[in-house]
Amino acid sequence: MTQGAYVRVSHDTVRIEADGATKFQVPKHHLGAIFCFGNVMVSSGLIRQCSADGRSLVFLDYSGRFRARMVGPTSGNVLLRQAQHEALSDDHKTLEIAKGIIASKIKNTRAVLMRGAREAKTETAETTLRNAAQGCNQTMKRLARSDNLNLVRGHEGDIAHSYFQSFAHLLRTNAGSFGFSGRNRRPPRDPVNALLSFLYALLTSDCVSALEGVGLDPQMGFLHAIRPGRPSLALDILEELRAPVADRLALTLINRKEVTVHDFDQEPGGAVGLNDTGRRKTVVAYQKRKAQEIRHRLLDRMIPVGLIPHVQARLLARHLRGDLEHYIPYTTVNR
Repeated sequence: MTQGAYVRVSHDTVRIEADGATKFQVPKHHLGAIFCFGNVMVSSGLIRQCSADGRSLVFLDYSGRFRARMVGPTSGNVLLRQAQHEALSDDHKTLEIAKGIIASKIKNTRAVLMRGAREAKTETAETTLRNAAQGCNQTMKRLARSDNLNLVRGHEGDIAHSYFQSFAHLLRTNAGSFGFSGRNRRPPRDPVNALLSFLYALLTSDCVSALEGVGLDPQMGFLHAIRPGRPSLALDILEELRAPVADRLALTLINRKEVTVHDFDQEPGGAVGLNDTGRRKTVVAYQKRKAQEIRHRLLDRMIPVGLIPHVQARLLARHLRGDLEHYIPYTTVNR
């Protein structure tokens, strides 16, 4: 994250140099991926090494917006990608996968709302959050009756709108400092949205890596429309994980005062972004969150949060190959 830093490989270690000195050195086999924020230079030797090892090398701008990702040789069986493309031509299969993804998003969103209601400090907050959770139940019923993809996408938009309308009531400790009146992005215009966008960018990169790791094409999605340069399938998987991974972490950081308004800067044009201190805090917290273990419903065992995208990618691959009758999206275990 240090602006002007130079990252290079030295024997079996990765070194980060800045201001003429080595700031950090770590054995390369300890690194799952390398994320470069802003003005960071990378040696050609490190690029070759990451490509050979299958290690992700991701470039984001100063605020955490995705800019580029180094991709090595395509992994996985080409027949899997063929099956993925054929599934996209099957309206019934596409609809089934998309409905499953949105059903999981609704369940995971409802879990966050209900937890917030149980921990609410005021009656107003509890009532608002419980009403939003009840709205999730109604949307789930409408989703079950949906018979085309556009209706499914409409329900996704409805649930997101309702969720973020009540999101401010999930902010407790620093609610006064972190004003939130709804989701905004490109660019985010308040600290909460800046934090959410930053975490979504990190999680999207992990979803892309997971999909490529099993041989799927991250750009060929079932729920999100296909557009040039957009990782639509990664965004599909992201919908399952927004609430339990990114949103829960953002709420924890704010409510426990681990990030404050001093960790954000006002940028030209009204945009708000994390500053150096804020990004470091958030990335460290994100890595710790990925290391935490959580019970996976389908596997019925504890796994690190960071492995969830990889498990879901493998489940989707098995479904497309015909080994599983249905794709089973990720849903949190209620506590």
